[in-house]
Amino acid sequence: MVTLGGFVLLIPLSPVLIFGWGPFPQLGVAGGGAAVLIYYLLAMLVLGLYMRSPQSPLALRIAPLRWRLFKDMLGVGLLSALGSIQLNLTVVFVTAAVGLFGADAIAGYGIASRLDYIQIPILFGIGTALLTMVGVNIGAGQLDRARRIAWTGAVVSFVVTELIGVTALLFPHAWIGLFSDDPDVHAMAALYIRNVAPVYGFVGLGLALYFASQGAGRVLLPVLAGTARMIIAAFVGWLAVAWYGVGLSTLFLIVGCASVTYGAIVAATMLLGAWGHPARWQM
Repeated sequence: MVTLGGFVLLIPLSPVLIFGWGPFPQLGVAGGGAAVLIYYLLAMLVLGLYMRSPQSPLALRIAPLRWRLFKDMLGVGLLSALGSIQLNLTVVFVTAAVGLFGADAIAGYGIASRLDYIQIPILFGIGTALLTMVGVNIGAGQLDRARRIAWTGAVVSFVVTELIGVTALLFPHAWIGLFSDDPDVHAMAALYIRNVAPVYGFVGLGLALYFASQGAGRVLLPVLAGTARMIIAAFVGWLAVAWYGVGLSTLFLIVGCASVTYGAIVAATMLLGAWGHPARWQM
């Protein structure tokens, strides 16, 4: 409900603060950021008050700090934070490499890569359920059941994200046309979609198993898979453009290969027994 409330709040509040309607100041682009900050402050307040109320099944109260709990949380949280940093660095370096091809390339890449981010809410929804269900079953000693849950979620994620990619591949201009009528921008965006969208499923597979690995408390190998993705897409891609002068199509092909590598490594670590004994093929 808080998330839905944020959706209702941000749609009118963002343009109000950006353009300065009525008594509100005109903040420009910063208004969008201010609106998001206001939402998170209100969300924190509402959730805090709810967890202090009798209606909350989990009561928020002052308690002594325990190193054991910090150790458990940070053992997963720090590595997961590193994975998020790697993802953002990948975006930064790929954007820098695309920028070497000019403004049309940046615009086309920005439009096409929005499809990548549309998948994030879907994968986070599935991933949140996987994290919880896997964690509960790992805690109960039900390793095989936890693994079946993880693979079921991974298959669902693969199918959903791959369907998005195939649809974008078949009808690229249905998406691109929402943002630009410029033929050069269309061409650049379509180039990205042709090279990257067909392998969206591997990203969905990898992220689903990554969330499941968080529930199992085994995130090192999935984070290392993200490192491999960053090295291939960001550093190899940028060096290929900046030093060897490859074309934009080759750069996007490298990005696609990085996605396949990421999903394949995470899946392989699961199959080879990242949570204990090697996985058995059962759903």
